[in-house]
Amino acid sequence: PVVQERLMDLPEQLLPLSWMIGQWVGVGTGQYPTIQDFRFGQELSISCDGRPFLALHSRSWLLDDEGNRVRPTATETAYFRPRPDNEFEALFAHPAGYSEVWHGKVTVQAIENARITRASLEMTTDSVMRTASAKEYVGGHRLYGLVPDGDLAWTFDMAAMSEPLQNHLAAKLTRVD
Repeated sequence: PVVQERLMDLPEQLLPLSWMIGQWVGVGTGQYPTIQDFRFGQELSISCDGRPFLALHSRSWLLDDEGNRVRPTATETAYFRPRPDNEFEALFAHPAGYSEVWHGKVTVQAIENARITRASLEMTTDSVMRTASAKEYVGGHRLYGLVPDGDLAWTFDMAAMSEPLQNHLAAKLTRVD
């Protein structure tokens, strides 16, 4: 109900992205040839203040075998800006010393009772900027999906550390608001 009320004030061009708005929590896995596999917990907040963009803030923690938080692993802030034909551009910033410009498209697969019940957002990096001290990272691909059970599933493929584009992170989050 709270999310539905917020959608009433949403700029029309954001409607295809409206399914992302909310507070999400869950667990994911990480892997890459240059690191040990790991599990992480994540809190994700996606909101709109009435202007035609979505703001995203994510933070995550390394989890031990019992699911307890060990230490912070990553945080990111992003803005999604809609473009015509369900396309969008996004800006991501990370305290690890890099920022990215992404472009992509939103696909709505199902709507029930005037509410999006299944959708996906796919994007690819257009450019990656990094500080002199940041680890090498050259590009990525992300896919977010609102799955039939109402959860938000996502995956991040990365090209970094002289490795080709391959899966690095995946998670499934549940709406908590």
